[in-house]
Amino acid sequence: MVKFRPLKWFAFILFIVLLLPLLYFLWVPDVSKLKNEKPQKTAFMEYREREFKEKGKPYRVDQVWVSLSTISPYLIKAVLIAEDDKFWSHQGFDYEAIQKAIEKDVKARRFKFGGSTISQQLARNLYLSPVKNPFRKIREAIITWRMERVLPKKRILELYLNVVEWGEGIFGAEAASRHYYGKPSSELTLQEAARLASVLPNPRKYNPAGDQQYVLNRSTLIYDMMIRRGIVVPEYEEITEGAGSPLIEEFKPVF
Repeated sequence: MVKFRPLKWFAFILFIVLLLPLLYFLWVPDVSKLKNEKPQKTAFMEYREREFKEKGKPYRVDQVWVSLSTISPYLIKAVLIAEDDKFWSHQGFDYEAIQKAIEKDVKARRFKFGGSTISQQLARNLYLSPVKNPFRKIREAIITWRMERVLPKKRILELYLNVVEWGEGIFGAEAASRHYYGKPSSELTLQEAARLASVLPNPRKYNPAGDQQYVLNRSTLIYDMMIRRGIVVPEYEEITEGAGSPLIEEFKPVF
């Protein structure tokens, strides 16, 4: 018969209790610094640099930091519609989108797990890598949870729009606007904003200034949604030409 040894069990429990804060400290970076600090180089940027170095190719990060107030409201609204329509109301996770993504993965018999919010994408860009596995998703969720409790929503959005990948070596709205349209992000038109937002699911594959059908279709959906919500008022010609054709009732982000 095995004897019950309370001291050993107490020591084991105490060890676990002391270990948990250490694991939390190692797994979760100090996101409170992001309240005032601008991240110099994200984990995602470093991942891309290593990726190109292994191929023996040069890689230059093009990024220009700007405040949220200087970015075109058209681009801000377009990105929210395209990537995270419930950004202002959720606490970091869109459970409905996650459920749909899991159901899709189960049917396809693969582990992809989409449905990421802007907060989750920011956590991944700043601290993790694009490699998809359960452990990364768990860490991503913990960092996202922490970020949502420490940072204001506007700051999360500002960080995201300054670090998100928008092409080969292009990071952030300002660098993307200057690269594709030769102007600051504050001067982007509605159509340009919709096009930039449309490529975010795969910015290295799609060119917002190009004529790829995917970009044309998705940017039109975003544009129509912005008009439907009263973000912009359509021109008279657009109203008369579209008479009898209802606007898109629902826009589902592509993950």
